[in-house]
Amino acid sequence: MFTDQLAETAPVPRLAVTRVGVTGHRVIPPSVLPYVRSALHRHLSRTDVALEALSCLAAGTDQLFADLALAHGVPVTAVIPGMDYEAHLGDEAARASYRRILRRCANRVELPVQPTHEQAYFAAGQWIAERSDELLAVWDGRPARGLGGTGDVVAYARHIGVPVTVLWPDGVLRD
Repeated sequence: MFTDQLAETAPVPRLAVTRVGVTGHRVIPPSVLPYVRSALHRHLSRTDVALEALSCLAAGTDQLFADLALAHGVPVTAVIPGMDYEAHLGDEAARASYRRILRRCANRVELPVQPTHEQAYFAAGQWIAERSDELLAVWDGRPARGLGGTGDVVAYARHIGVPVTVLWPDGVLRD
C-alpha cells in the first residue's frame, strides 16, 4: 500500500546548496557601481541551486553583496574578523549599515583575535575562500594595498582551487 502511494507522488527535485563568498573593494567608483550591482544581482538570482552568502559585512562590496543577498532571500553568514572590527568599518553610516545587516544574518562566525588588523582581514578572507564553492571578487585586478586586501584574497582562493568570478568592467581602475 505504501509503495502505491509513492508511485503516485511525483519526485521533488532536490537543490544543492552553493556557498558564495565575496571579496572586494570598500570604495567602488560611481561609474562601476551599476555594473557591479547588476552582476551581483545575476549571481544571486540563480534558481538552479539554493545559495548561502558569506561576507565580512565591510563597507562597500561586502555590505552591497549582503544587502542584495538578503533582498533575494539568500541567507547570509557574517564572518567577523578577530579584532575590534566595528570600530574600523569607517564612518557612522558604514557602522550603522553593518549593524542593520548583521541583525538579519542567518549565522555569525567570530574569528579568533589576530596580532594585527591586516592579519585579521586576511584570516577572514581565507575563511570565506576555504568555505566557498565560488568567490565573487569586486576587484580592479591590481595588487592589494595591504595584507588581506582583495588581491590577496583572490590569489589565495585561486591557490586553493576555489573558482573566482571577477565582477569589474575591463579597463576601469580605482583611484
